Amino acid sequence: MARSAGTARPNIVLILADNLGWGELGCYGGGVLRGAPTPRIDQLASEGLRLTNFNVESDCVPTRSALMTGRHPIRTGAIQAVPAGLPQGLIPWEITLAQLLSARGYATACYGKWHLGDREGRYPKDRGFDEWYGIPRTTNESMFTSSPGYDPQVVPLPYVMEGRKGRRAINVAIYDLQMRRRIDSDLAARTRDFMRRKVKAKKPFFAYVPLTQLHYPTIPHRAFSGKTGAGDFADSMAEMDHRVGQILDEISALKITANTLVIFASDNGPEFRRPWRGTAGPWSGTYHTSMEGALRAPFMIRWPGHVPAGRVSNEIVHVTDLYPTLARVVGARLPSDRPIDGVDQIDFFSGKQPKSNREGFVYYIKQELRAAKWRNWKMHFVWEPEPNAGPNHLESPYLFNLIQDPKEETDVHTPASWARTPIRRMVHAFQENLKKHPPIPPGAPDNYVPATNHQRSGL
Repeated sequence: MARSAGTARPNIVLILADNLGWGELGCYGGGVLRGAPTPRIDQLASEGLRLTNFNVESDCVPTRSALMTGRHPIRTGAIQAVPAGLPQGLIPWEITLAQLLSARGYATACYGKWHLGDREGRYPKDRGFDEWYGIPRTTNESMFTSSPGYDPQVVPLPYVMEGRKGRRAINVAIYDLQMRRRIDSDLAARTRDFMRRKVKAKKPFFAYVPLTQLHYPTIPHRAFSGKTGAGDFADSMAEMDHRVGQILDEISALKITANTLVIFASDNGPEFRRPWRGTAGPWSGTYHTSMEGALRAPFMIRWPGHVPAGRVSNEIVHVTDLYPTLARVVGARLPSDRPIDGVDQIDFFSGKQPKSNREGFVYYIKQELRAAKWRNWKMHFVWEPEPNAGPNHLESPYLFNLIQDPKEETDVHTPASWARTPIRRMVHAFQENLKKHPPIPPGAPDNYVPATNHQRSGL
């Protein structure tokens, strides 16, 4: 996993939008059609590689788990959002992307939504990040204090928190609707300050910036309220574009553009809940489903001199791939004692090869296999095109050709049954690996250490 000889360690800025659908940004066919041009993000996309087949997990927690560990959430047990006070997040045994980079001498910071643990030992500052400012769980908690009947004696007040490595995390401000409007401004400002400090110290850095937009309640900073004339959702998208622009402008001002790898992506498909519902463009579905609108999310990467500008690709890439890819970029060794589902994509990103190193992947929602993708084919084992519509476990799985049928409307299971074979092989191989490396149960305690079947049988 070593870097190419002579390559300086790049700074890494990874900006992750929340519930940003495939069809929202201008460079994905949205922008003005959605009431808000996104010039800064569109420009970023034009300066590097933009993917049209970047795939994520079903919603916030599993995708963030996959990003931080390179492992499907069925393995890590971080499979869904749960309320405060209940066991949640990644167990300490997992090795995060931030830990890999920190071990290579990187300064690391997380500014934004974590959602992978909400107690001491599981906050970002305990999981490889030198500093953290943001929310431990989810943005909809900002609605608690304005909700009739809310009782803080029963459900604790949600807080924006701050933490530094080696110290206890502290509550900074109640996360209410007013703070919800302001938080992304804070995240951008802190990211800029962090970059300034590390450039001055001549230290390579990893800035992970999980923004809160466009998660519900999708309401903008007061400075952007009414800006587009198209409502809160469009105003929030305009704000998000501005926040990304602020971070990019700081990179430029610091004269580190040439040695800074920037990724912008979304954690899952579009917001589902009305009146804040988003769009996945040509794809059907929202998050919490196995439709393409849930799986595909925006993704772009800029790394001058390494990733050619102006490329667009429909090759399959999965969020787990960022873990081994960034590990190779910094010369970090991957953990060898656990399955890593991600594959290194740096040669594809850099244009050294035209094809992705991935042909497909399996897709679980919580602990249930829902679908699998292989090349241009998609097989559904459980059909639930809308969240909470009720899962239909299929005796004969649906098969779709995603090029001919992007909205997944015409089952070709009978005339194209040959495509079932490679998909079934892929699923079988993954499930056999799960038997060898049993999943970590959701809610496992801090001292949980997974055991292989050989260890369990005493071999």
